[in-house]
Amino acid sequence: MLKSFKTELRLTESQTDKVRRSLGICRFLANQYIVRNIWLCRLYQRGVLDEKQPHFITANDFDKCVNHVLKKKFPWIDQCGSKARKKVLVNAEQAFRRFFKGQARFPRFKRKNQQNVKLYFPKNNKGDWTIWRHKIQIPTIGRVRLKEFGYLPQGVTIKIENINTSSRARRLEKRLRREQRRLSRKYEIRKKKGGSTATASANIEKKRLSVQKLHQRLTNLRRNYENQVIHALVEQKPRFITVEDLNVTGMMKNRHLSKSVAQQRFYSLREKLRRKAEIIGIEFRIADRFYPSSKTCHACGHVHGGLKLKDRIYVCPVCGYTEDRDLNAALNLRDTKNYRIA
Repeated sequence: MLKSFKTELRLTESQTDKVRRSLGICRFLANQYIVRNIWLCRLYQRGVLDEKQPHFITANDFDKCVNHVLKKKFPWIDQCGSKARKKVLVNAEQAFRRFFKGQARFPRFKRKNQQNVKLYFPKNNKGDWTIWRHKIQIPTIGRVRLKEFGYLPQGVTIKIENINTSSRARRLEKRLRREQRRLSRKYEIRKKKGGSTATASANIEKKRLSVQKLHQRLTNLRRNYENQVIHALVEQKPRFITVEDLNVTGMMKNRHLSKSVAQQRFYSLREKLRRKAEIIGIEFRIADRFYPSSKTCHACGHVHGGLKLKDRIYVCPVCGYTEDRDLNAALNLRDTKNYRIA
């Protein structure tokens, strides 16, 4: 298993300017590559190009066009490294390949305010990517200082949004209930006719398989949502993450909430987050089970004993502090001292 570490760099003004220029050049080349392929595709659709003429340009061919044509027209392209430019074009070509296979949408243009252009610094010389205690040698930029200290001074707490509220999950659950009713009717009809329910017919097997596939799709949807939540948390590189030690067994005894609680997969989410935090080096805290995070006022510390589950807005009866219930609990968990290190 390969292990990577992410850190923040402390760039000088000249280094920051060089990185921004390189990002702008890579964004410009990616957009030019998309424009060229759109132009070739339209020529092919109009019948201007025949089958033998290429109606799609690869990254290698477009890189040659950049070196012989575009660099003469825009000489500032040389301010970005050649390998970094080539990698951006390769990524754009892969996006087109995925689109041709039906695996992704048509590649979109890169905008300055909303861009996902990555800048690559491949090793060119022997001294590149030499790491010292407080600095690192980056190609085309030079020696850059590392930001060693914790630059996110506060923790992050989990606020789980119900995955079942998404339109896709609602459609799947509605379809699952319909398929389950149909399967149940088939069993009832077979039972009335005197048949055994232990041995199913071919139609019943087909319907049972469709129900199993819907269960699998819902499980995959919830698992993907868990991974997205965990990635969004650890991507911020906080110093610590605090979670509640929920009494899931007690929550499952409530027949009105047991199904929703089971679908949220609290333990699976917590274990995945704990393992990810352990790999990255984030302190993972588990608050005391009996700590009243939702009932405690974050402003004055008063414990609101009359708070009910239906009250989604926390209003402190002592100081008048008003805040969203989940946000108030998250702030209390961040600042609590009643925790243990997992």
